[in-house]
Amino acid sequence: MVFDLDEAPRKKEGSEFPRNLEKMSVGELKEYIGELQAEILRAEADMQKKESSKTLADSVFGHKD
Repeated sequence: MVFDLDEAPRKKEGSEFPRNLEKMSVGELKEYIGELQAEILRAEADMQKKESSKTLADSVFGHKD
């Protein structure tokens, strides 16, 4: 099996949540907030996509929660 490392998702150093805020500067905190906001948008988009898929499947198969 061959892996192309250039295509593998790369984590930014310290991209784990939550982080230790005490050691971060104001600039780093602002950047971190931006990353968190982007992650929230990504999660919301994925949730919307899944809800749309579920709604479509329910309409096709007649299931309701």
